[in-house]
Amino acid sequence: MQQSIFHRLYDTYHQDVFNFLFYLVKDRTTAEDLAHEVYVRVLKSYDRFEGKSSEKTWLFSIAKNVAIDYFRKKQVRDKHAFTAFDWETEQLVSPIPSPEQFTELNDQLHQLLGALEECSGDQKMVIIMRFIQELSIQETAEILGWTPGKVKTTQHRALKNLRLLLEAQEGREANPL
Repeated sequence: MQQSIFHRLYDTYHQDVFNFLFYLVKDRTTAEDLAHEVYVRVLKSYDRFEGKSSEKTWLFSIAKNVAIDYFRKKQVRDKHAFTAFDWETEQLVSPIPSPEQFTELNDQLHQLLGALEECSGDQKMVIIMRFIQELSIQETAEILGWTPGKVKTTQHRALKNLRLLLEAQEGREANPL
């Protein structure tokens, strides 16, 4: 792979790839690590890129696979973490973001991201790709290996689910116990 091609891909798409991964993993450092992994895979596989899809679609497919691999590995680690955790020497760290991190997000985005966590993985991925990354239905379908119809159906269900979740949140805030 020519260095100029790599730099062009990186300069053009890095922020989008990073944002996509950040919205999935909700941790800046992890998203940065995963974005680097995307570009390692790009370097290794660019010679096999056939141009059947756009470079952007191809990059997001790689990013999606990197994220899936991360979550699979994390699930295995988390499953075994309880037995391997040394309670006397390890520092307990809450997975909940700090108050400083919460203040960085505006309230609506915070509510949306919270509601998005309640959606299925497929719904979450479609919402991030379609509305945060602004990918087309066709691009989203290519990245996920789905038909455009499946993307539309999943998007419709995700939006309906998000609407219900956000309305429930508003109801709880309006009528606290």
